[in-house]
Amino acid sequence: MKIHFIAIGGSAMHNLAIALHKKGYQISGSDDTIHDPSKSRLEKYNLLPEKFGWFPERISEDLDVIILGMHAKKENPELLKAQELGLKIYSYPEFLYEQSKDKTRVVIGGSHGKTTITSMILHVLNYHDREVDFMVGAQLEGFDTMVHLTEYNDFIVLEGDEYLSSPIDMRPKFHLYKPNIALISGIAWDHINVFPTFENYKQQFQIFTDAMVNGGIMVYNDQDEHVKGVVESSENHIKKYPYKTPNHRIENGITFLETEEGDLPLEIFGNHNLQNLAGAKWVCQHMGIDEVDFYEAIASFTGASKRLEKISENSETVIFKDFAHSPSKVLATTKAVKEQYKSRTIITCLELHTYSSLNAKFLAEYNGALDAADKAVVFYSPHALQIKQLETISKQQIADAFQRDDLIIYTNPQEFKDFLFIEQLKNTVLVLMSSGNYGGLDFEALKDLV
Repeated sequence: MKIHFIAIGGSAMHNLAIALHKKGYQISGSDDTIHDPSKSRLEKYNLLPEKFGWFPERISEDLDVIILGMHAKKENPELLKAQELGLKIYSYPEFLYEQSKDKTRVVIGGSHGKTTITSMILHVLNYHDREVDFMVGAQLEGFDTMVHLTEYNDFIVLEGDEYLSSPIDMRPKFHLYKPNIALISGIAWDHINVFPTFENYKQQFQIFTDAMVNGGIMVYNDQDEHVKGVVESSENHIKKYPYKTPNHRIENGITFLETEEGDLPLEIFGNHNLQNLAGAKWVCQHMGIDEVDFYEAIASFTGASKRLEKISENSETVIFKDFAHSPSKVLATTKAVKEQYKSRTIITCLELHTYSSLNAKFLAEYNGALDAADKAVVFYSPHALQIKQLETISKQQIADAFQRDDLIIYTNPQEFKDFLFIEQLKNTVLVLMSSGNYGGLDFEALKDLV
């Protein structure tokens, strides 16, 4: 099969391209720019385009399939040529469904925690040598790619993103998977550029639940009132398995999970991660992993990439990098770190970087999100607002939104970096929360602070 990727450089797109290349398909692709790690990884498999740009002459009737990435535009010249020729065009979630029609599809959804839960499940299965197909949103230790597809595996585990599928398919990605086993971790308004109201956003999870295979299994966080409402009101003929924060204790900075076999020390911490663990356990049990085997494996799980990822640590200082950017994630991460390190000073640095977080009307959602921190810093780039063509935001609007009198606000990357390197970090935990890089911060250089 000959497959051409339009916008091959995306995080999921380039991993899917590599997975299909490994499966024996003939892969080509285009993009207007590709950055690392996508660039190096495509180069490793001889899949990196010779030139960046869009080349409609490369689109011909010899191609069996076009896979269209979200980075492309509706007027993309390669897309227009493919439409003119009547070629079959898939979004990547649509193609993943086509590749898994005959498998048991396990889909992990939710506004937060889905990457971590998917990673936990794959870690446990990998620990016990259970091979499955998968697609996950972060690079995992022990896995070569974020996408793995075979002809022979019975299960496929998919991270179910609620964002749009492609420029010409405005359905949320997770609507396309039709799961046999599903999980919803939480519902907190996000992607407001696509879902203008919370009710509209919440409705996407209702559609996801109702799209499950008849007789399917839904695992859900019943401590989230919105998740509980969506799942328990569904009239779809599915089996419903609620989960909640498991019993645990914290001693000397280590979280111990209470189990029938005794207290189990964990590498992860925080109520949100313990809820993620409880959900992952239910899913793994439905996939044939018993409780004792799950606990044995999960004890060595250190977390998904960029999810409370420990950059550096010594006896006096710990530095974490976290992908948290939405209000619910920021709140959960900040509270988790404070609870884990009660006797230390907690400094949290949040970058407002996404369309939602930089939207003046959405800022009020952050009220209280950083309250658990001893010192709270917010960084945002006025230049990012211009690029995203959003309204200007003032420092006063930020201060009013977070409702914290001592909030420190930076808009200049160098001034923010100077703050980090001057700050005394004795008996301190520093948490850097962002889906960006604070205007060019070298995270490796932060190791010198410890």
